[in-house]
Amino acid sequence: MADPARARRLAKRIAQIVASALEHEVKDPRLARVTITDAKVTGDLHDATLYYTVLGDTLDVAPDTEAAAAALASATGVLRSKVGQGTGVRFTPTLTFVADTVPDDAQRIDELLARAHHADAEVARIAAGAAPAGEPDPYREPRDDSDEPD
Repeated sequence: MADPARARRLAKRIAQIVASALEHEVKDPRLARVTITDAKVTGDLHDATLYYTVLGDTLDVAPDTEAAAAALASATGVLRSKVGQGTGVRFTPTLTFVADTVPDDAQRIDELLARAHHADAEVARIAAGAAPAGEPDPYREPRDDSDEPD
């Protein structure tokens, strides 16, 4: 098992090599909007998992993740040879591409936060005009000093 720090450095280098190859060397138009977001390498340095996102043209048009996944699968051999040339390790890791769910999760969290903010504003609006049903503080009792010992 390799040093975890070495695995992290190798993962970072693999992500750089693959991103550069996707941008400059692989001429598949389906990969034009693919971005490598993260990479993980196993402890034995034999398998690398690369996380990617596909950027859409506009906010209304959903990105074609299936075409990008197929293009990455077809370019895996070329990308692995580029990784082997660029890293110089004894065994070139196998590359596995996984669609990154972080942007979708972030969008869902933003929507939930906006909904919570709206609900808080509604409660604050209702509470602004509310008055207590009884006394302002029904649990406060007048203090009687005669019961306390000296």
